[in-house]
Amino acid sequence: MAIESELEGVLRTAALRVTRPRMAVLRAVHEHPHADTDRIIRAAREELPDVSHQAVYDVLRALGDAGLVRRIQPAGSVARYEARVGDNHHHLVCRVCGVIVDVDCVVGHAPCLTASDDHDFAIDEAEVVYWGRCPDCAARTS
Repeated sequence: MAIESELEGVLRTAALRVTRPRMAVLRAVHEHPHADTDRIIRAAREELPDVSHQAVYDVLRALGDAGLVRRIQPAGSVARYEARVGDNHHHLVCRVCGVIVDVDCVVGHAPCLTASDDHDFAIDEAEVVYWGRCPDCAARTS
């Protein structure tokens, strides 16, 4: 029940109405980090069986616009969503199985936001993706 009130508070703080679809989708994103929309739909339907695909897409867009979820899309992958927002973390992606894990910034701040030439852009985000093989896939291929 604590997660329920926490998620409601997150929605209210972002000035979003607390609705059953928003709660189901937000919970799904929290419980399944880096999930694609199909996985989020399945998880949301465990709680709310008649939620439509379009409703889930609409909620994901609203949550993203409010800064409550982050949409990531590593090269060659479908869009995925995570609830870890507002910090400086990156991702590690397995080239074989596609698993994605979070990686904290090694220096604790955003050095990648200082471009060698910013071309007068006001840079506010940089995306770093590390690629490799996860331990399971590395063991299978050695």
